[in-house]
Amino acid sequence: MSYIAPVKDMLFVMNELAGIEQLASLPGFEDATPETAQAVLEEAVKLCGDVIAPLNVEGDRNPSSWHNGEVKATPGFAEAFRQFAEGGWQGVQHPTDYDGQGLPKLIATACIEMLNAANLSFALCPLLTDGAIEALLTAGTEEQKQRYVPKLISGEWTGTMNLTEPQAGSDLALVRTRAEPQGDGTYRIFGTKIFITWGEHDMASNIVHLVLARTPGAPEGVKGISLFTVPKFLVNDDGSLGARNDVHCVSIEHKLGIKASPTAVLQFGDHDGAIGQLVGEENRGLEYMFIMMNAARFAVGMQGVAVSDRAYQKALAYAKERVQSRPVDGSAKQAVTIIHHPDVRRMLATMRSLTEASRALAYVAAAHSDIAHRHADAATRERHHAIYEFLVPVVKGWSTELSLEVTSLGVQVHGGMGFIEETGAAQYYRDARILTIYEGTTAIQANDLVGRKTVRDGGAVAKALLAEIGQTVEALGAHEGAAFDAMRTQLAQGQRALQSVVEYVVGNAKGDPNAVFAGSVPYLKLAGIVLGGWQMARAMLIAAGKHAEDPAFYEAKIATAQFFAQHVLPQAGALEVSIVTAKGGEGVFALAEDQF
Repeated sequence: MSYIAPVKDMLFVMNELAGIEQLASLPGFEDATPETAQAVLEEAVKLCGDVIAPLNVEGDRNPSSWHNGEVKATPGFAEAFRQFAEGGWQGVQHPTDYDGQGLPKLIATACIEMLNAANLSFALCPLLTDGAIEALLTAGTEEQKQRYVPKLISGEWTGTMNLTEPQAGSDLALVRTRAEPQGDGTYRIFGTKIFITWGEHDMASNIVHLVLARTPGAPEGVKGISLFTVPKFLVNDDGSLGARNDVHCVSIEHKLGIKASPTAVLQFGDHDGAIGQLVGEENRGLEYMFIMMNAARFAVGMQGVAVSDRAYQKALAYAKERVQSRPVDGSAKQAVTIIHHPDVRRMLATMRSLTEASRALAYVAAAHSDIAHRHADAATRERHHAIYEFLVPVVKGWSTELSLEVTSLGVQVHGGMGFIEETGAAQYYRDARILTIYEGTTAIQANDLVGRKTVRDGGAVAKALLAEIGQTVEALGAHEGAAFDAMRTQLAQGQRALQSVVEYVVGNAKGDPNAVFAGSVPYLKLAGIVLGGWQMARAMLIAAGKHAEDPAFYEAKIATAQFFAQHVLPQAGALEVSIVTAKGGEGVFALAEDQF
């Protein structure tokens, strides 16, 4: 089966939970109405479903290939990318001043989900280009913006992010790539970068590498890193392409998944040095790169949502057609399709509810970002920016962690056939495995959630969100029925668990950092479960009020939320125990190093 975008659910979340109608009242977003959102999504469905999704299996079986420094994309990818670019999809959320469409991040987020669900390997190329655009718009000179951004938005060129080196993974203080000033405003770049996604390919005429490097005499550590643009082909003053720059792909990796996406080893300066331009000020490169990385982290979270939905669709279709065994309740004497079996139902409901909860949380986060960028009131912008920043590590970390569970369940629903590559279920599992690692592992996201997002403000943002969850718990009390009772009880308990952990983190991060950071990933997962459950509860309340408009859809919303309440939210209490009550740090350090 091919990919069928869940447009109805996407629009429900955008309209009812993320408040797109309110976004249309913000300066510059006047055209971003619910009708516009629906029209954009319906066009995205055609491209993703008809053009890009059919290439997903081909990319897995016939990956990108390297020969003598050149990389050829999977057959069909270049033509699909041309259609993607000509449709204006790279520029959905980017400014009209540089030929983008200037639509809210919320609308772009739904498009990004579709693109990633259709073909994760393909979608990585535009993902990195989005990050490059964001970094240049934030820190580049006007000349750099005019030189690069319109071409990146048009899809004529693509962008990359070059951080990692053989000796410097997540610890960027160890970056050794050097940048030697030439006295004319340019630098010669020398060094090796690894794990560069779409660092070389034949789908666009140029690739703009954003590279972290050190200038002579720069301070040690992360304070001495600068950011440079290093195009594959030099760009003349009139915008035309000039000579080949001294940056070359010396190999691509052979990977567990996302095989069609070339992960390049790039060598800068094998000869005279790759010519680059400084972006922003010297020694502020990591600060600028974090702009790109933050955009990429959110987008990777959406990859988790996307691959989960794709795996769910595949498993659901199989469960409705695979006949195996008689039902345990004796309701039929012959074998039935496996969707009738309780544990298969449990697995499918887990896949569905986790996907819907993570989608809702991510879309709501995107709306906060839009308000933070466009609201007329500075204090309102600041408040929504703080919420968005708090949610980014949760969206990235939780959505990708659950994608491993969802895609694994997808294999399990298929039984032994899921282990056979021809069924396709295994590809989603393999592709998802990288998502918890790149753009910062789950532990890095969790450390960010603890340090920058919770301890730094004394838990202020977290506590504000907890207060809003409390209001939703109260609203649930106005509705009768088992579904609402379950959600009210479990969300209240989840709220209490998250409150307890936030207070523990704030109170102990300085006095007992090992204990707090030993529980950082459980804290991130707890935050995802409770915040995701909150969105499911909000969806229940809306579904109850609109039930008569579309009974089947809204009843499914309530039922899915009920499952989440009864089977996912109870995990919150156990996570709290592992972090606070049981003092998880003690268990982590109970084994001495030589006892491992």
